[in-house]
Amino acid sequence: MRHHAIAILACTAAAISSPAAGQPRAPGIESLIIVEINRARADPAAYAEELRRYRALFDGLVLRMPGSEIGLRTREGVAAVDDAIRFLTAQTPRPALAEAPLLASAAAEHVADQGPRGLEGHVGTDGKNSRDRIRRQGGGARAATAEVIAYGRIDAAAVVRQLIVDDGVAGRGHRAILFSSYRSAGAACGDHAVHRHVCVVDFSASADGR
Repeated sequence: MRHHAIAILACTAAAISSPAAGQPRAPGIESLIIVEINRARADPAAYAEELRRYRALFDGLVLRMPGSEIGLRTREGVAAVDDAIRFLTAQTPRPALAEAPLLASAAAEHVADQGPRGLEGHVGTDGKNSRDRIRRQGGGARAATAEVIAYGRIDAAAVVRQLIVDDGVAGRGHRAILFSSYRSAGAACGDHAVHRHVCVVDFSASADGR
């Protein structure tokens, strides 16, 4: 099967009330990201209702989360949220993604490469892309693969919401991947020298990433 390559960078913005770089992250955030993606895939209409409540937190282009005195400036404001709501309302439920350790290992490779250097994008310093990294871990030989990256978020729900809303991303490529026919996924998160945190999620059309 041909490689499904979508190289789109997540909206770059500092997270509100995120832990400082070097501060321990919530345990199991990577698994929680997969759980949160599956929750949205299983019931898109319910997730759309959550986004309707989230929409009320915007003041123009600025997102103001409860309990925070610092606003987060977005690129599109409620326009991107409304677009996501329309998509989710029309979206049919998708089967749950299986969590694949080899995909998580491939994602961790990219986090380790990007984080200390403050880099962005899907190509590593060795010139390899996500499919190359998945192959190094023993997967991606025949099945299609894809990758999404979120910068500046460290809470699982916020990471997934960022990818679904896809503020400032032409074509909403992250959202398309999350609701595609992929069958497995693996996530890795870490500190980032510029955006404080980075989370990478790799996907495969096979059940175990191989």
